Amino acid sequence: MSTALRVLGFAEPDVPGRLARQVADLEAEAWPGSTPGHDPALAPRTLLLVDDEGTVAAALALLYKGIPLAGRTYRAAGLSSVVTRSTRRGQGLGGRLVAAARAELAADPAVDLALFSCDRTLAPFYEAAGFAPLPGTVLVGGTPEDPLATDAPGFDKVVMAAFFTGARDADRAAFTAVRVPLHPGGVDRLW
Repeated sequence: MSTALRVLGFAEPDVPGRLARQVADLEAEAWPGSTPGHDPALAPRTLLLVDDEGTVAAALALLYKGIPLAGRTYRAAGLSSVVTRSTRRGQGLGGRLVAAARAELAADPAVDLALFSCDRTLAPFYEAAGFAPLPGTVLVGGTPEDPLATDAPGFDKVVMAAFFTGARDADRAAFTAVRVPLHPGGVDRLW
């Protein structure tokens, strides 16, 4: 088995066909019945961890949206569809890709923060890659007319974040213990 791995990034529509098919297969295995792809209005960017034979070991999507909160609009990015090939799990590959995504977002001057929800059991995984939980914070996804919140019955979600502005402490405080109007739409109801 090949061991050399590299991170590749593409705007979602530009992912080469062979790689896109692998991502769709990985997502179908992880989330049977899901539809591949993301809402183009969220400017989806795909990050892949690929071996030297062109096999996708892990994949994720970065989604972008302005979020009005505390009297301003924050330029936010979210992680979505984080998946590792089942035969490669337990090797730290997903964590490596998530850390690469955080580094890319931190280096992007157009991004104020990364913000997303995950199952509570996955919080330590994302913390190891540099994200921190926001206690008491709820993301309200979907649309204003058809919302989906991370505190909905049956959900056991935690909101994770990383702040990249010069006022990180103040921005973290603005996003802590509040309901955040994410509203990414009907395709990516929560990211």
